[in-house]
Amino acid sequence: MKRIVTLIISALAAAGLVLVAESRNEFFDSKVYYGAVQYWFRDGGMVYDWLRVDTPYGFTYPPFAGLVMSPMAVLPFPMVVVLASIGTVVTAGLLVWWLAGPLLRRSGQPLWFAFGIALCVVMSFEPVRETFSFGQVNMLLLTVVAADMLFGVARGRWWAGAGIGLATAVKLTPGVFILYLLVTRRWREAGTAIGAATGATVLAGALFPDESREFWTSALWDTNRVGSLSFLSNQSERGMLARLPLDAVESKVWAVCVLLTLAGWAWRLWRAPDDVVGGLALTGVLGCLISPVTWIHHCVWLIPALIRCLATLWTAADRRPAYLAIAAYLLMTSHLTWVWENRPRPPLELLGSNIYVWFSLALLIWTPVGARRPAAVQPERILA
Repeated sequence: MKRIVTLIISALAAAGLVLVAESRNEFFDSKVYYGAVQYWFRDGGMVYDWLRVDTPYGFTYPPFAGLVMSPMAVLPFPMVVVLASIGTVVTAGLLVWWLAGPLLRRSGQPLWFAFGIALCVVMSFEPVRETFSFGQVNMLLLTVVAADMLFGVARGRWWAGAGIGLATAVKLTPGVFILYLLVTRRWREAGTAIGAATGATVLAGALFPDESREFWTSALWDTNRVGSLSFLSNQSERGMLARLPLDAVESKVWAVCVLLTLAGWAWRLWRAPDDVVGGLALTGVLGCLISPVTWIHHCVWLIPALIRCLATLWTAADRRPAYLAIAAYLLMTSHLTWVWENRPRPPLELLGSNIYVWFSLALLIWTPVGARRPAAVQPERILA
């Protein structure tokens, strides 16, 4: 009975945090998707010309993403919100089960209880509740890539890489996992990923030639469509630099930071090329760091690294990565970063306004990775 009460209280707390976020964000991104798709498929307009009223925000994804979202042209918006919300919860549950399942089995608690608490913890994580309240696609893309990595790449399936390729065709940022496949010399999987991304893009180009031309030649390069790089929610290295007085050299400093970050990531992978779960964790962190724009809701890609680090609390003699994960989770979930929104508070501003960036760098350096042959990656050993 105590477990049931504890689980109910945890679920109510997580739901409360999500509702607070929803009252602030009001499914903003889902409204952008919906309006753009309606304008495109029902009104016959150019999707990249559509902007939400009184905002600079429009559809920023490739045409293939529009094809995937085309059911929005006939669905009522409340149904879109319901489906997006269910999708976020279901994908969060799948990620918890896949990545933390062995950890939950070792917890000493009934599996249903441990899983329920873990799901509440993940749903309370600020990037997840922001994804939920914006009606974003991040959790879906992370789940597709994670499934491909865990059940395709790690097990040498013939279709391995296809999920990564399709996710890249929907939104370009998962393409960093194609780079992972190349760095770890998984040539067949990389070819499959590139083929899937190319095939989906070509299909969209054949169906929507004007929209494809507009995206690849114009909309993709228009940074005004995604908002200001210096906005606090941009928790990438580029966002951090944009908030500093470096206007004259910002792009050059950013290029150096990206090269150094890529070198550190590649070096860690080179030392443990067969640890696919570690590769998933490190590459998710890399994508958040080097992308020009990483809104806080994009930081769901940190979840595999946080879970991998937390596992050391039970599975390793060195528990420092677990303490890092706990600190990162608590500070990110606290909404503390927003204290610095439009209110400079030096000298702590450099730290406080970039909490996600600093923890992402720490996760890139200290997330445990170890050599493991692909055939040895079993579900019950996935965190070992």
